[in-house]
Amino acid sequence: MGKDLILQAGRRTITMETAAVAALEARVDDSFHRACELMLGCSGRVIVSGMGKSGHIGRKIAATLASTGTPSFFVHPGEASHGDLGMITRHDVVIAISNSGSSAEVLTLLPLLKRLGIPLISMTGKTDSPLAQSADVNLDIAVETEACPLNLAPTSSTTVTLVMGDALAVALLEARGFTAEDFAFSHPGGALGRQLLLKVADVMHAGEELPQVSPETPLSKALLEMTSKGFGMTTIVDSNGQLLGVFTDGDLRRVIDQKLELDTATMEQVMSRRPKTVSAHTLAAEALRIMEDNKITALVVEDPEHHPIGLLHMHDVLRAGVI
Repeated sequence: MGKDLILQAGRRTITMETAAVAALEARVDDSFHRACELMLGCSGRVIVSGMGKSGHIGRKIAATLASTGTPSFFVHPGEASHGDLGMITRHDVVIAISNSGSSAEVLTLLPLLKRLGIPLISMTGKTDSPLAQSADVNLDIAVETEACPLNLAPTSSTTVTLVMGDALAVALLEARGFTAEDFAFSHPGGALGRQLLLKVADVMHAGEELPQVSPETPLSKALLEMTSKGFGMTTIVDSNGQLLGVFTDGDLRRVIDQKLELDTATMEQVMSRRPKTVSAHTLAAEALRIMEDNKITALVVEDPEHHPIGLLHMHDVLRAGVI
């Protein structure tokens, strides 16, 4: 098989699956709305089940639901018939996936689900199938043909099923008012969680670590404060402890260019007024963006009364994994 035929097969697959997904949009209808209502009204969990490739897609749908505000997990229908059905309670909703709508392992569960009064949402490719007919609501995931040239291997049908699952998850997410912070609580271990959860207060330097001088402080003494604290800058505060400005290594270079005397020049003369500041509750990722946009390496953290309470250095944010 030559290169051209291989590329042609790949492109044909993408074209066919794209068309199958496009046809799905018209099926986001009253049945879709009813399915969402059942899940929104569920006081338990959304249980997803399916055999074979439908099961693989079902696992992903359950994972997406769980990470977007709808408690959910996958139950293998074969295992459910041998004890795992005990995972399902009367408070749950079940999504059963079967392209044919006739998977024996799934159909075996129906009498038990009906006896317990558990709402059933089916996702099938045949609306007249036993599964679709038994469900409280059926979502049509039919495709004209699989992308597989033999029309046997689940390809277009699994893609359509996955997209329908994503549509449900996103619709539920928006209906619940699910936020980025809510999402982060489901993903605390990775970079995404650090970006969405880490606050300036979690990584800033405070207390004795904060460099601080008065406006009357001679430049030479301010340099000692900068050196001892090791941040390449110091804050300047008035008698009430409110922030007046900052003095940085960059300001020092300008002082040298102006040939000012280090022992006689005061902070009031050489400090930079109106420095960039953040609150302790600012997201560390937002603080990093402010530093990058303004080409600075540190930010003063102040309270609502403009008292400096900490210092955030870019290196601290990067070490925390916020990138």
